[in-house]
Amino acid sequence: MAHQYSSRRRLSPSSDTEDMADMARLLAPRLAYFAGVARTEHVTRAAHEMGVPQSTLSRAMVRLEQDLGVDLFARHGRTVSLTPAGRTFLASVERALAEVERAAEEVRADADPASGKVAFGFLHTMGAETVPGLLQAFRADHPRVRFSLVQNYGEAMLEGLRAGELDLCLTSPVPDAPDLVARRLDEQKLRLVVPAEHRLAARRRIRLAEAAEENFVTLEPGYGLRRITDDLCREAGFRPRIAFEGEEAETLRGLVAAGLGVALLPPPAVPRPGVSELTVTAPRAAREIGVAWLADRPDTPPVAAFKKFLLSRRGMLLP
Repeated sequence: MAHQYSSRRRLSPSSDTEDMADMARLLAPRLAYFAGVARTEHVTRAAHEMGVPQSTLSRAMVRLEQDLGVDLFARHGRTVSLTPAGRTFLASVERALAEVERAAEEVRADADPASGKVAFGFLHTMGAETVPGLLQAFRADHPRVRFSLVQNYGEAMLEGLRAGELDLCLTSPVPDAPDLVARRLDEQKLRLVVPAEHRLAARRRIRLAEAAEENFVTLEPGYGLRRITDDLCREAGFRPRIAFEGEEAETLRGLVAAGLGVALLPPPAVPRPGVSELTVTAPRAAREIGVAWLADRPDTPPVAAFKKFLLSRRGMLLP
């Protein structure tokens, strides 16, 4: 006895996904047409309202039913009515079209020159004074522009630019990558921060080599300031002995105040008790601050305006 085999292909999960994506691309152009016909229950009237030829609309509805493999309409001369399958389909189509309209309104609003949105990233160390001051100055002339603010370390912000999650970011070191555009805006001196009771606390200036035997508290690998710290110590002739690693500069100051090590840090927004901050005379201890954005990505008007503002602050970025 011969065995019969079904000719239908069994789909793997990945091919299921691909087929669903293909179906979405096939159906999407016809959904608004379907909703228009369903709303009017009259192909001629729907064609007139949507400004398309009746023949085009009729063919689209026939193809839609063929692609789905179900009857969406019952025909009654010049009029049509939804079948049960058509009513079920219409409910989902209306939700989908409403979501598309909501998304369109959102992106139009974000691009509005007067009230659009800028997704702006910046280093934690710039959150207390620098960024609030920048936003205050910018909004004096652009009072309705909205901001989505993200504080993070440099590499994470560059990933955010590449992923389309950020429009601009302030970071250090200034990145050098073919897919990014970066401009240096300012420079920030770094200090050696030591506990108030430390043997070096009475000093005002210090060569970094004098701290070669100290325990250091630093940011974790991947942070720009950590890379700068490692580079400066290497230039001073030693490799820092790391006692603690953190994710935020003011936490490191707290660890220094607790006597757990010393740190190379930018100046604090507000003086921190329990520490002494020494000027490093050699090597030159500073970090460059720059603005970066993704190359070849068109700017919306609010992003272009804020970018122009930031570039106008060269040499005046830091308070």
